[in-house]
Amino acid sequence: MNALVLAIDRDDDFGEKAGVKGPVIGREACTNAALKLSLADPEDSDANVVYAAVKLASELREKGDFDEVEVALITGHPKVGIKSDVELSRQLDSVLKEFPADGVIPVTDGAEDEQIFPIITSKVPIISSHRVVVKQSESIETTYYILYRYLREILSDPDAAKVVLGIPGMILLLYGIARLVGVWYPNSVKLVSAAVTGVILLLVGGYFFIKGFRFNIREVLSKQFIFVVSVVAGLLIITGGAINAYFSLEIYAESILGRLPGTPLLQVLIYINALGAPFVVGISVVILGRIVQAYLRKDVHIWYYVSALLTMPALWVTIDLTTRYAMAILTFSDINVFTKVIIAIADIGFSILTGMYLRGKVRGWEKLEAGAGT
Repeated sequence: MNALVLAIDRDDDFGEKAGVKGPVIGREACTNAALKLSLADPEDSDANVVYAAVKLASELREKGDFDEVEVALITGHPKVGIKSDVELSRQLDSVLKEFPADGVIPVTDGAEDEQIFPIITSKVPIISSHRVVVKQSESIETTYYILYRYLREILSDPDAAKVVLGIPGMILLLYGIARLVGVWYPNSVKLVSAAVTGVILLLVGGYFFIKGFRFNIREVLSKQFIFVVSVVAGLLIITGGAINAYFSLEIYAESILGRLPGTPLLQVLIYINALGAPFVVGISVVILGRIVQAYLRKDVHIWYYVSALLTMPALWVTIDLTTRYAMAILTFSDINVFTKVIIAIADIGFSILTGMYLRGKVRGWEKLEAGAGT
């Protein structure tokens, strides 16, 4: 079995610093090449790689584990990447033509040179590999290579660049503007700082929220515009109802209790009771938008949305009864409570029956949608 001990210089330090062109084959030629690089740059570890390869080849010859052992050096290109790997592949072919090896033992000084191992294995098997550690430089070089590789991937990936570079850049830009405004208008420093902080939190939080739930705003607006409008309308109704309930809390408390609420817990219960109606109406508007969207797009799940809309009265009754019961205004033995409970149960039953009926009616929409898709 013929073994080739192969020293690898992926970034072509031999050519750039010492004027050595690869491939270099043979013990004497490789030693001379390493000596030239050592004189040109004593701190370059690639020279030690070649020295280690020559020493390893000599040891293998002495042991007699292989029929023939040869040592060679291949060099890449300063632009590490496709260009350097193509050059390394070409030089390896030249070496194998002169010395037809049955196996290769690559000798490197770090993770970067080891990236061409797949290229080597595509031409000849790798028997073993040897990494040269030069006085505490292995961890430093490996860390540098990892950081360099990930930084390069981030810069080449638009989505990753937006998060890693775009968001910090936006924050620095806004804070820079705030500092300039503070210089021009010293009295508004606190106001501007609070405004900038709020804008940053809003933008960053919104971006992470959209990415976390994988929202595609363009797709949502183009395919579910009606539902988006209903969501906005529903949120406005709920927000308006919440504000109105807050400012009308005392009036509403006097209408229910006949007096002002004396404890914070009682205030919360009255507020929830007052918010029940606008909350149910807002949710109903959202569901109604979903129903319209489903009808226009022939969505077979429309029966589910209709059933959900029909259960909204039962939800309002539940909120009203539970809050009034918590305020000790009524008991479940009252006839009015019993009547409302019956109405809520009947509403739920009616919504279930309606959903079952509609589910059977819209089964044909699946065939229509499948036909449209084909």
